[in-house]
Amino acid sequence: MSKVRLGILGIGGMGSGHCRNLLADPDCELTLAAVCDIKESRRQWAKENLPESVLIFDNADDMIASDAIDAVLVAVPHYDHPKYVIQALQHGKHVMSEKPAGVYTKQVREAIAEAEKHPDLVYGLMFNQRTNHVYRAMHDLVQGGQYGAMKRVNWIITDWFRTQAYYNSGGWRATWSGEGGGVLLNQCPHQLDLLQWICGLPVKVDAHLSFGKWHDIEVEDDVTAFMEFENGATGVFVTTTGSYPGTNRFEVELDRAKVVVENNELYVYELDQPVSEVLANSNQGFARIPGHEVKVETDGKNPQHMGVLAAFAARILRGEPLVAEGPEGIRGLTLSNAMHLSAWLGHAVEIPFDEDLYYDELMKRVATSRVKENVAEVTFNTDGSYGSEKK
Repeated sequence: MSKVRLGILGIGGMGSGHCRNLLADPDCELTLAAVCDIKESRRQWAKENLPESVLIFDNADDMIASDAIDAVLVAVPHYDHPKYVIQALQHGKHVMSEKPAGVYTKQVREAIAEAEKHPDLVYGLMFNQRTNHVYRAMHDLVQGGQYGAMKRVNWIITDWFRTQAYYNSGGWRATWSGEGGGVLLNQCPHQLDLLQWICGLPVKVDAHLSFGKWHDIEVEDDVTAFMEFENGATGVFVTTTGSYPGTNRFEVELDRAKVVVENNELYVYELDQPVSEVLANSNQGFARIPGHEVKVETDGKNPQHMGVLAAFAARILRGEPLVAEGPEGIRGLTLSNAMHLSAWLGHAVEIPFDEDLYYDELMKRVATSRVKENVAEVTFNTDGSYGSEKK
């Protein structure tokens, strides 16, 4: 096999973007072989915009079973991500899932269990922000240990501005029954993944969520969460789709440095002495710690979605590393689920939490999820729409 034949399941905003990216990169080791969508309007788009060689299917079963593809990219609404990951694996297909890995951790565990039955097949997650050089460097600095223990984490990401027209663009959007959550599950899976990848999972979360605060929706569009980590470090995570122009600042305070990513740039302020040492030993009540800004050399690369797909092909063809292994997707989702559960129960929750309780609470909301009115089906172009990709 010299190229991997890919079938894209779901050609809405993300799926069609993947189509365009693949067709624009002749050197990619993935070739677009098939697409599938249940909507006739999207299949018509495929007929008008994709090469005649690309097969067009109207149901997932037929495409996944087709001998015309070697791998599946799952880009359907969130609840169905684990379902089609499992189905693809059972049909002997490699699979790349869009984020999030699923809506709730119990269903993602089923996908992970299926993947363990097929060690010869590749299961990856589309965590494209891990390809960004600033976050890769931040990961190495925090996890490397050269600056000591983590003390505090703050991430303010309020540049996810979305209008009511966005939420009205699909009947499944921003509903408990169709999407399973709001800003945490739609916009922030990348940030929640990065947070746990760089800092580790917290052990306790106390989250305050507002549901439909800025929009006529039933899910959360405003979040403030307090986190506690195993070593005693604390953190705050703030996000919303109702602010403009918003902020995107990720700050990690370590014993000997402060590491910040903002405006797609990495800043490191290095202290001459550890904070813990000065706190304990200085005889000056108002002591100051000398320090200086450090220039961190990175490779400057930020290949995003195509970087993830290139690594996916390289794993299939040559066994090279993925950007994100499929089972890792449960970690960021664990953080999202914990924030929802904390808000629903009105108190802090520990991680790991009761996954059955989470599922029961989610299903209560699904049962009362309203049928959306004034839906104007639109497939938006997603290029440049992700806050942490902005330059």
